[in-house]
Amino acid sequence: MFAKRFFPAINLSKTLTQLQTRSFGRTPFTNKLSLYLHRAQLIDSVRLALRSNSPNSLLSLLDDRLLDPFIVTHALRSAPSADSALSIIEILKTNPSFSHNQNTLHALATVLAKSRRSNEFKTLIRDIRSGKFMKVNVCFMNLIRWFSTSGDLDLVISTWNEYRQTEKRVSTEYYNIVMSVYVNTGKNFEAVEMFKMMIDEGVVPNSRTYTVVIEHLVNLGKLDSAMEVFSVLPLMRIKRTLKQYLVLVEGFVGVERFHEVKSLLNEMRNDGKFPGRAMRMSLERMQEVGFAQEIDEFLRKMLPDERIRNVGYCEYSSDADDGDHVDNESGDGNLDGVQLKPWLDPKALANALNEWSPEVVSTLEDAKFVWTNRLVCKVLRNFNSPEIAWHFFCWVACQPGYAPDVYVLERMLAILARHGHVELVDRLLSKIRREEMKLPFSTIKLIIDLYGVSKKADAALKVFHDDKTLCGSISNFSLMLLYSSLLRTLTKCKRDFDAIKVLEEMFLSGICPDVQTFSGLMYHFSLKGDIKTVQKLFTMVRQSGVEPDAYMFKVLIQAYCKCKRAALAFRVFEDLSNVNLMPDAATKELLVKSLWKEGRRKEAAAVEERCVEVNDVLPLALQGHIWTVSSSDLTRVYNIYCSSLTSISG
Repeated sequence: MFAKRFFPAINLSKTLTQLQTRSFGRTPFTNKLSLYLHRAQLIDSVRLALRSNSPNSLLSLLDDRLLDPFIVTHALRSAPSADSALSIIEILKTNPSFSHNQNTLHALATVLAKSRRSNEFKTLIRDIRSGKFMKVNVCFMNLIRWFSTSGDLDLVISTWNEYRQTEKRVSTEYYNIVMSVYVNTGKNFEAVEMFKMMIDEGVVPNSRTYTVVIEHLVNLGKLDSAMEVFSVLPLMRIKRTLKQYLVLVEGFVGVERFHEVKSLLNEMRNDGKFPGRAMRMSLERMQEVGFAQEIDEFLRKMLPDERIRNVGYCEYSSDADDGDHVDNESGDGNLDGVQLKPWLDPKALANALNEWSPEVVSTLEDAKFVWTNRLVCKVLRNFNSPEIAWHFFCWVACQPGYAPDVYVLERMLAILARHGHVELVDRLLSKIRREEMKLPFSTIKLIIDLYGVSKKADAALKVFHDDKTLCGSISNFSLMLLYSSLLRTLTKCKRDFDAIKVLEEMFLSGICPDVQTFSGLMYHFSLKGDIKTVQKLFTMVRQSGVEPDAYMFKVLIQAYCKCKRAALAFRVFEDLSNVNLMPDAATKELLVKSLWKEGRRKEAAAVEERCVEVNDVLPLALQGHIWTVSSSDLTRVYNIYCSSLTSISG
């Protein structure tokens, strides 16, 4: 009923008839979805065979003429043990038509690493590197992840050191992995030093970085410190993840601080997140101690969906064929064999649906998938085409027994906004308003941010002014973040006049931009050589009481040097020095070079002298990042992290 009311104007059958059906290669399958369904059935059969006493069935399955690396990869990933995974590899040696590829061997390496099968793992890596498997290779990221999974700290560190010698720019994920291994091996201070190294080298920590920090603090019993770090993340425009919520909820439930859990659950709603099944035990404990009303809604959505049938082996009689594959229609446990939930890969399913046509839709309907909001979100996330995502969304929303929730709507809105489909976004938002649904604040902010990607400034302005009411009342802090997103989008769209107008509107509303927003605006106008606006913005900073950080000073120095106004850059350097801050090495070199070019040798010498006098070694990079992270926020997180460990050692 909801779907019909939600999509009254969509004529899906007419849309589908306008699409042409494509043939699918020379395989016996007419489309990718048929191939996906065949693969899924074969993968399920292999999964069951690995968990049963039916070696002959596994032999026959792995000798299937349509067996391919995709099936083997997922069979290895879902193997119950390293021995069962290795048995697949041994059997495949007898199949001359099968050849391993990167995916199959990487899947095997992951299984061996997780199982701590060091000898087999090292042999596999040696064989790959020696060229035994053509066109298969491993990179530093593969190695460091596998070594991390196996818990081998020495190999992680040696790989890390080798990578740093090879690559000039180190990605954030390498730091995250090394930090995580230090945490898991009890190297507390080394973990903190790795975090410090990251920010000292100018690498901006991401959500996974802070997940490691929060989990580390919770494991050490420093729940308040972990919560303090968590509360800083919105200031830094860092996306708070389900994993972070899970770690904090479990930590507070463990010490029976249930009111903090209630607050976290409310914040989850505002962040547009819903707890996964991993949080179920913690919430059930809260329910037992009298918080049933607050968490019943969460628990109801986390219960297993009774519509999803198990797959299993049927062994009713002694002459039953090995490997009979049936659906467990009753689900009552009458089968003597193994029962598993059906295998499903949202990414592969989305890829199979990229050839959207009447034939594919017919096949999809015959497959009788059980559509849950979690599954629909995962499938939508993996579509390459926004048009196909929209067709699928409209189709699935009309399926019996299914109704999209706010999380699915956010996913669809994000896809459409990123690709600039303004009309469809407006249509969805209008229907949401008519249905009197409430969107999380994060959804409105995300749409505005993504309109910056698709360069749709007018659409972003419309959402800000007309649609932010869909998320109810907004705090001044959230409104500041929303204004900041809008300003960033307007600058991306080169709508400078509108950006200044919105900034003035922001001040008139009593909302003051934070230092990151000012830095972002200064950086934008400095790139355009508009020094007057840059100076005007810096005056606003002073008048509004915002404390400039080292990163803002760096942006100003770079702006003035770019416009050949080295004298002004030197004044900024003096301001920087007066508050006991120093530029990083690159900024100092740029300033000295610019002063020399403009004949200001005295000032250039003063910069050199002051830098040597105050600090023999300048920072490698200044902490911070335009539009997102301020130096003070990064310093605050580091101080929380460091002091928490210091108090333990003390």
